[in-house]
Amino acid sequence: MSVLKQFNLTRTSLLTFLSELDEEALDKKTNYFDNTIRWYIGNTLFMDEKLLFVSKQSRKLPEEYAQLFSSDILSSEWTIKAPSLEQLINDLEDQQNRINNFDEFFWKSNVKFKVPYGHVETHGDLLIMLAHREAEILGRMKAMKQVVEAE
Repeated sequence: MSVLKQFNLTRTSLLTFLSELDEEALDKKTNYFDNTIRWYIGNTLFMDEKLLFVSKQSRKLPEEYAQLFSSDILSSEWTIKAPSLEQLINDLEDQQNRINNFDEFFWKSNVKFKVPYGHVETHGDLLIMLAHREAEILGRMKAMKQVVEAE
């Protein structure tokens, strides 16, 4: 399976799950998870953007996403309003289109930074890692939804 097929399968699964979510469940905090579903959506979006669109000129997300969705931020610490589910879905779809527009040369080219997870040398390797991470987060969000609905 090509790296883009793997990424698109995961991203489409995420978007399908999000389309069935209700806005109310996004910000419910439970004792079982350190953040909210909205935070995990935004963190997925933010990390993919940060790692794949390295130059500031190629980034399309609002700057405040770093203040909301960085890995060292908790949703309970937010001091600014988070984007709506609709906005996050639009941003994910736009990002997916931009990722699909990279050419084969990009996917074969080496990343210029050290990635802390696994053996990542090329941008294709990086996309595989990000798709895997996105699938793990999707599983976590599904579990969070079940917990929120049960409480």
